[in-house]
Amino acid sequence: MGTPDFAVPVLEALLKEHEVICVYCQAPKEAGRGHKIVKSPVQVCAEAHNIEVRTPKTLRNEDEQEKFKALDADIAIVAAYGLILPKAVIEAFQWGCLNVHGSLLPRWRGAAPIQRAIEAGDDKTGITIMQIVEALDAGAMYKKGEIAITENTTGGSLHDEMAKLGAKLMLEVLADLTNIKPEPQDESLVTYAAKIDKSECKIDFSMPAEALERKIRAFNPYPAMFFEYEGERFKVLRAEALDASAGREAGTIVPNDTGLLIECGQGMLLVTEIQRQGKKAMKTEELLRGFSFKDEVVLK
Repeated sequence: MGTPDFAVPVLEALLKEHEVICVYCQAPKEAGRGHKIVKSPVQVCAEAHNIEVRTPKTLRNEDEQEKFKALDADIAIVAAYGLILPKAVIEAFQWGCLNVHGSLLPRWRGAAPIQRAIEAGDDKTGITIMQIVEALDAGAMYKKGEIAITENTTGGSLHDEMAKLGAKLMLEVLADLTNIKPEPQDESLVTYAAKIDKSECKIDFSMPAEALERKIRAFNPYPAMFFEYEGERFKVLRAEALDASAGREAGTIVPNDTGLLIECGQGMLLVTEIQRQGKKAMKTEELLRGFSFKDEVVLK
């Protein structure tokens, strides 16, 4: 049970070592200007292996629950499915439902654990294979694997590392399922990874440069942080936080010989990778060969 790219390595790993009798994912959606119907990565993968695919809009009605139970599987494996699983689904099979969660639980339960870990300045995160229960990401833990977060880690690079690790750990758990004693989560250590709101993506230069640099990496490549200049949107994909100040108002473009330098609430931000609206991403120095930002303009 999964939908996006994150879940594909898990499905591919399961197909090599187990009998996958059915795949659940979210229904195809319209995409792009032509409103073309696009299948999810998991659906494409499943159909390529001739596996039955089901795309119910909800699992809350009894008909869908009975269809699910009738599969008579041993276990359901979940990875970024996107639909809430009701009790009848969670308890349908002998071994219930195991989830590939993108954090070291109980830290970062919720919708955006990958981005929130980078944004918060955590030095590590990882994957937890956990039992699904009715409460959000609160089930007992079967296995964990750590991944270091470095100064170069982005949301995209961490996503890809986690997808591979999740597949590996899930196979290890399934191979030893009868011997593993699941560990309950320590509720006193719980933090929540709130869903990313679009309003968060506009850069607030009143924030410290160090915090902004982390958030820029966390939201790279998606949903991406941005600022607006003369009615045009510029995505900022990478930046350096400088422990210095030009004494300007936060958001001011500071004259310099280095590149695009912007005053922040604390420190300054040197933008090193940028994407102009409708254009490809590039090094800021490349953009500045044919485009210039006016000095002393305050970005709001």
